[in-house]
Amino acid sequence: MTDINDPATKSIPKKKRPNPKALLPGEEFWRDHQVWLAEKGYMLRPRYMPDWVPSWSSSRHVFDCEDALMNQTPQLIDASRISDGKLVGLKRIDRVLHPHEVEIGLYFSSPQILSQPRNHCIPIHEVLTIPDEPNEVILVMPLLRAYDDPRFKSVGEAAEFFRQIFEVRIYPYPAVAIYSIEVPRDCMNLNIMMDPTNIFPDMYHPKSDRRNFNFRGKAKYFTRTARPTKYFFIDFGLSRKYEPGTSEPREDPIQGGDKSVPEFQGEGIYKPSNPFPTDIYYLGNLIREDFLQTTLGVEFMKPLVEDMTHHDPSKRPSIDEVVEKFDEILHSLSRWKLRSRLVEKGEQKYPLIPIIRGIRHTFRTVIHVLTLRNALPRPCS
Repeated sequence: MTDINDPATKSIPKKKRPNPKALLPGEEFWRDHQVWLAEKGYMLRPRYMPDWVPSWSSSRHVFDCEDALMNQTPQLIDASRISDGKLVGLKRIDRVLHPHEVEIGLYFSSPQILSQPRNHCIPIHEVLTIPDEPNEVILVMPLLRAYDDPRFKSVGEAAEFFRQIFEVRIYPYPAVAIYSIEVPRDCMNLNIMMDPTNIFPDMYHPKSDRRNFNFRGKAKYFTRTARPTKYFFIDFGLSRKYEPGTSEPREDPIQGGDKSVPEFQGEGIYKPSNPFPTDIYYLGNLIREDFLQTTLGVEFMKPLVEDMTHHDPSKRPSIDEVVEKFDEILHSLSRWKLRSRLVEKGEQKYPLIPIIRGIRHTFRTVIHVLTLRNALPRPCS
């Protein structure tokens, strides 16, 4: 442990908080391309205007101002589409480092695939070639939100999430004569997001998601049961494409966000393997870590998750088997089970929290029943 009274310790420079008056290095790229993006139909926030002057004064707290919000992820930024004011996300891609991401993203955004309700891959609205960066492009996509924010309120909301992330891998689509099988290869929780437009009808500020869009109050939202939402896989930087009829693929291990994959431990990190069972592990481990270990109410998923995260990849079920087993589980659950509250582990330590949340959930459930809301909130498309 560091001794704060040690003179040597006092000489260590403290990490400075970024100055909101100065753009971060990653933000300068967006400022330098603001005019070009506006010509293409996308407007960045005032902070990235070439002639930007901070709006705050000494009499106003800096972080109460919208243009003080910095962008900490250099390759991503939000923008509004000039034609209709809709918020979008812009992603800067180096095609040398990620040669497959644009191709795969456009494949899932083609009209035949995009119209399929089982397609849960983030659609690409447009690909912009950066004029002074020949190897880089900007993907224009919907603005999405973390899949678990706001938190799931009912068992049915969680079950619908499981259903959607399982069906993303069901191919072929009947409308496509020649199709390919895509392997996400990094199905961790950070790479699954949700479409927030149903839950947040007036949206929220992209860099302060608890505030409303105009930055003048809290963002209001509905539950997933009241306004069903759709979930998307967002990152195909590690993906590959395999044509039908090819032999079992063998790929070098890629350490994605989830580092716990059994076959990638020890010497396994040097051995090519079939990436499909690894994807099954990723999905199972997501449910294990984000639901089974943190909530009460979805214990019915434990046997399936144990199969999906089996130490031996060859003993894990295929995605078709996962969907079949999950359908059996889903049909065994009553409507009242699906409407029951998803309880966070540990909340019992604070006696008032379960009581307050339980009362709120009861009132919500009564309203959902009276308004004929489905206990399993499936989006229309």
